[in-house]
Amino acid sequence: MKRLRHILGLGLLLAVMVRCGNSPDSTALTGTTSQSGTAAFNALKEIDSLMWKQPDSALTVMLKFAASAEADSLNEFDGHYCQMLISELLYKNDYGQSNREELLKAVGYFDSIVAADGYKMDSRRGAPRASAKNVQNIAFLDARVHYINGVGFYEKGDVVNACAEYLRTLEVMEAHFEEKELVGHKARFMSLTYGSLGEMFNEQLLAEPAITCYKQALFYCKREPTSIYGIPVFIYNIGIQFDVSNQKDSAAFYYDKALANMPDYNNIHYRDIITSKSMLAFELGSCLDSVIKDLKYVISLTSDDIERTYRFLSLGEILFASNLYDSSQLYLETVFEQQVDIPSRILAAENLRSIYQIKGDSIMAQKYASFLAGFTMSEMEKKKNVSKIIEMFKSYLTQKQEKHIEEEREKSIMRVIKIIVPIVVVALSIVVVEKLRSKKLLRDKDKRHTESIEAERQIHRMEQAAMSGRLKRSNQEVRELKSQIKQLDDLATKTETATSFNEEPICRLIMERVHKGQFKSKMNCDFYKSYALDKQQLLDLRVAADRHFSQFTLRLRKAYPKLTSIDIDYCCLYLLNLTYADISALMQRAYNTVVERDSKIHKIIGGENPLTIILMDIAQNSSSN
Repeated sequence: MKRLRHILGLGLLLAVMVRCGNSPDSTALTGTTSQSGTAAFNALKEIDSLMWKQPDSALTVMLKFAASAEADSLNEFDGHYCQMLISELLYKNDYGQSNREELLKAVGYFDSIVAADGYKMDSRRGAPRASAKNVQNIAFLDARVHYINGVGFYEKGDVVNACAEYLRTLEVMEAHFEEKELVGHKARFMSLTYGSLGEMFNEQLLAEPAITCYKQALFYCKREPTSIYGIPVFIYNIGIQFDVSNQKDSAAFYYDKALANMPDYNNIHYRDIITSKSMLAFELGSCLDSVIKDLKYVISLTSDDIERTYRFLSLGEILFASNLYDSSQLYLETVFEQQVDIPSRILAAENLRSIYQIKGDSIMAQKYASFLAGFTMSEMEKKKNVSKIIEMFKSYLTQKQEKHIEEEREKSIMRVIKIIVPIVVVALSIVVVEKLRSKKLLRDKDKRHTESIEAERQIHRMEQAAMSGRLKRSNQEVRELKSQIKQLDDLATKTETATSFNEEPICRLIMERVHKGQFKSKMNCDFYKSYALDKQQLLDLRVAADRHFSQFTLRLRKAYPKLTSIDIDYCCLYLLNLTYADISALMQRAYNTVVERDSKIHKIIGGENPLTIILMDIAQNSSSN
């Protein structure tokens, strides 16, 4: 409690020290640590750096900094930077946001610095024009302050404003950083942001956008892990969304994949996955005794009473669903009485109310009904919030898609320009040279006015012949230049070697399109026409599959003669673990058509597992017939 009181007082202490009337020096604004930087700013940067590795230690250092003489030198920039760090440290150490008012000021401050009309610093503060790198430093701070502001809204239950701030965070990052620059702390930050969005959509029971966000979080987590459990946890969260949307095969696949990526088994995430697998097994008709045995095993692994009562909730729900009300009541009442987690108590209360209604005990049923009444939001309010955040997320995806299309158009124009400009330069050079020669001929003609007209005509014919020859040679040079450019392009794409199938150029091209396209199952495939694969690209995919999986396509044709050429293309795409929506966009086929073809191929090949798993087994087993 003593430590908590210190933390709660820290926001007020630093708020007093912020001198909003002072002008920040240029070093603080540009984000450097040169000798001209303030001592306070350098101290804050050290705390910032430590926070990414050890947030608890960073909080301790921040407390010491607040009591130091350096804290007295805070200028305007340093003060707002400090408030942002306080909010982040409180969040990462599981404390509530106690400096809310000062954080909101920091949001406005950093927004005002990052100019939208060319990335210039605010001239009213006497700051110089910033370099591209320094603007990125400030932009990263701006994105972070929006993210932690979203966390503050989420803590207060304001999901609409939380969603708006998380999306604003992504917009700032995408506006100032290219995809290749999102590495290290930035990749980790993007993973955390998408993860927070996924958590928010999960709580609102919006499985599809939650899956989209968790997949993006996983993508960046693979670049820079958020923790040793980051990758398996994001995979597990994707599985949960498939589970709640009744896609049980996909849920089981992701649960197993999460377990395969788990670095150890003595942690709460492992116990969560085992619990979810057991619940899924019960829904799919597994033996009740086996499921209960697994859940009790998980309970035996718990490390404290709080988690143990939380695990009782799963066991109580299974028993309730099996009409074993007395046993279920025992576990659920323990959850309700001892658990501090409100969502867990609500779930327990809902089932207990039903149990007592079935038993005819209206007094006890009313007890739990009264408890639930205090946490019930009107259905209208829930629908309003859900509608708003869905609309905001759709708007964000649409703007991102339009931006991507515009960038691709600009790249195409630049490629054309790079080809045409040399040709135009050569042609113009020829024209200029010929004009200069023509002028020289006219001057020579004036000087030789005494020569015979026939001699002049003969000289002119000879010069015209020479000119024609030079033009032919120039045109040949242009054709040779085009041929060299084409050979270089072909060489750049065909000589690249890959250590694995996923690293093949065509596979990386496909995954990049999937990542950028964010394809939706309900969207008309014509909307994604720019992402379609042509015949050459599909042929390249087959060659890559054959190269890495021992003539995969030939083995498929031999083993399953009923497979058509298009079926083989689909099988190669399944090796990349693509969704129906991804294949629909890449092959330019309706979503239902892709599903029907999946069913057709599955019937030809056979097997009980999902088609993706079956094909990967065939690919990796070179002895398949």
